[in-house]
Amino acid sequence: MFKSLSIKLTIAFMLVAAITAALVAFSIRITNEDRLTRLIVDQQQSSMEQALSDYYLSQGSWENIAAAWSQIQQEASVPGQSFLEDKPYVDAPPPNNGQDLFPANDNQNRSLFGLADAQGRVVVSIDPHYAAGDQLPAFVLDSGTAVTVNETQVGTLLTPQRLPRYNPEEQRFLERTNQALIVGMLGALLAALIIGLLLARTLTQPLRALTTATQAIAQGHLEQQVAVHSKDEIGQLAEAFNSMSLEVARSNQLRRQMTADIAHDLRTPLTVIAGYVESMRDGVLHPTMQRLALIFSEIERLQKMVEDLRTLSKADAGELSLHPQAVSPQALLDWAAELFQHHAGQQNVTIQVDIPEGLPDIYVDEARMMQVLDNLVSNALRYTNTGGVISLSARSVGGKVELTVADNGVGIPVDEMPFIFDRFHRGDKSRQTDTGSSGLGLAIVKALVESQGGKVWAESRLEQGTAIHMAMALAGS
Repeated sequence: MFKSLSIKLTIAFMLVAAITAALVAFSIRITNEDRLTRLIVDQQQSSMEQALSDYYLSQGSWENIAAAWSQIQQEASVPGQSFLEDKPYVDAPPPNNGQDLFPANDNQNRSLFGLADAQGRVVVSIDPHYAAGDQLPAFVLDSGTAVTVNETQVGTLLTPQRLPRYNPEEQRFLERTNQALIVGMLGALLAALIIGLLLARTLTQPLRALTTATQAIAQGHLEQQVAVHSKDEIGQLAEAFNSMSLEVARSNQLRRQMTADIAHDLRTPLTVIAGYVESMRDGVLHPTMQRLALIFSEIERLQKMVEDLRTLSKADAGELSLHPQAVSPQALLDWAAELFQHHAGQQNVTIQVDIPEGLPDIYVDEARMMQVLDNLVSNALRYTNTGGVISLSARSVGGKVELTVADNGVGIPVDEMPFIFDRFHRGDKSRQTDTGSSGLGLAIVKALVESQGGKVWAESRLEQGTAIHMAMALAGS
């Protein structure tokens, strides 16, 4: 019905305020008269008790109490009045068993109290159900107040549940209380309306900003940022949106860059192949073993790049074929060092293996891990100067085995570190291929390690070397 969240929130605040105010008003309204009756009775009860005690002490019994009742009750309402004064009680019409003692226009003379004798029989009644002389039940007597003379109970003072009528001042008090309740309810609704509008605006304004930014992303404007004004759930949502927007924009840029890089890296070997084949076709060059070997090497480069891309696409789709088993880190690193020992010797680079005894096996696909180590050691050899050292090590950390391939080569600039695992990323922005690198090596390392439940990260200092760490799960864990 209501499409605006602001209207829904405002109505919700008003409903809560209205229901709360109505419950409070209803509770006060139904108890107001009882509380007023209790107040009026409490104001005179102690004086009435004292007056009755004085009467009994002076008369020796409750005889003729009915005739003097109105006078006693009236004088009980006067502070400081003594009932031991030597004066006769004037005759007055007896109470009419629960009926008003005085005409309706005499609002000061009301039957506020009744009296029962020591045996529980009605002497002066305030309840039409019990006439003078009737025996009162125990629960009625228990609700009354004992009248004592010399620490002996001589009667029970009875109080009404509600007054038979209220005087003009009391009536005005009740009316003003009801008016105050109505004004309070209206004030609560007004306050709820104002607070609801303010809070709804505070809550919906960042949501509207997020909606606008989302629509802009849908139209292709990916780099959208919204202002974060709070640390609550909406503020956290805005921060998450900003991070998502930056990542989407970055991923889109990487996709575009990857397309350009693939075209560039494919064009170079294809140009070489096409040039040689065209020259041989036209008779400009004669096919020789050397020229055919060169063409074949370029074809192998293309095949390797296609295979790398295929591996990455399978890893992304979760379709990478894996055959994990318990593998010894010692055997894995020794094998990798042995494979590259000859190549390292040609560059005058030392490969050393450092593994403590008793290191537990890891649960990995051996062939895939050798592919990982192949890429890492190849990179290390590519960027390690003559006389350098490449270290292959492993250690147990936090219930996992951490494999490390480290070198003391040229290192990686700080601004390049966040991107080294991106596809086709190279520190060489000119995209020269004489190093033999396609820019996919570390991306494949990351994909293969993570597909086996591991984690990979890098540490590097410029001109001091680079270390690639891999945390792999233990066999049987």
